[in-house]
Amino acid sequence: MLVLPKKTSHPLHTDSILEINRVTSRAEDYTGIHNINRVTQSKSLSSAEAAPFTVSRASETPMSSRVSNPSPSYRRSAQQNTFTSSAPSGISHQIMPALINQTRKGQKTLLGDAISLGKIKACLGWNVKNPACDVDVSAFLLGRDGKVSGDDWFVFYGQKESPDCSVIFSDRENTDRESVAIDLSRLNPSITRIVFVLTINDAFSKRLNFGMIEDAYVRILDAASDRELVSFVMDEYYSNVISMMIGEVYLHNGNWKFNAIGNGVAKDLEGLCGLYGVQVKQT
Repeated sequence: MLVLPKKTSHPLHTDSILEINRVTSRAEDYTGIHNINRVTQSKSLSSAEAAPFTVSRASETPMSSRVSNPSPSYRRSAQQNTFTSSAPSGISHQIMPALINQTRKGQKTLLGDAISLGKIKACLGWNVKNPACDVDVSAFLLGRDGKVSGDDWFVFYGQKESPDCSVIFSDRENTDRESVAIDLSRLNPSITRIVFVLTINDAFSKRLNFGMIEDAYVRILDAASDRELVSFVMDEYYSNVISMMIGEVYLHNGNWKFNAIGNGVAKDLEGLCGLYGVQVKQT
């Protein structure tokens, strides 16, 4: 049973779950977690089940006042195919890297066969409209049943390596905010799917949601050459979501593929752990 190292204070105790954004397409032979309800952005964030758990944070960025301007102005560089926006005061803005092989929500992209693909890297980034939004990356390593095989089969800021050392989390990136390195040759054969999730820390207690996030993307690179295999930029941000399944790599008929999910739930990190079968110890 895992003790989740929480970043700041305990989350708000809540008593119901609103699951949202029913995914419009499903990966082959997969009927588990990605069947999530679609709702309109007009609905407000519903409370979600969350039991208390323990988390410690190494550092905390000072929070400034909320930002009232939800629509920064964008300009695009014709030479680099990058996006920049005028970020509100007090927010650290990240320039999106050039994304050359973009896919759309719900599309599946072939990455390579299971024998020759080798090492890949999932690089993720985002910007925030509200400086209180502290976004984290997690990766859940799932079997054919859509669940982890053990509590240590997911990586995040508090558990940076999988048991077989095939998946390694890093929050020290230059171009991107965080990344997950994957050595498919070392990956346990029981793992057939790796889901990449963005969560907002203390979203319940601070009343934060994904309507306050923008420019969220994931790009899958060949680790040896840093060549982009595929990338996905989210274009839908919901005010009733606090965790977003942005994408996944999965094994199908001997080939690894990428699925651009872009759907979320009103659950925090602990709620997602329960969703994927991680047993979280209550303290």
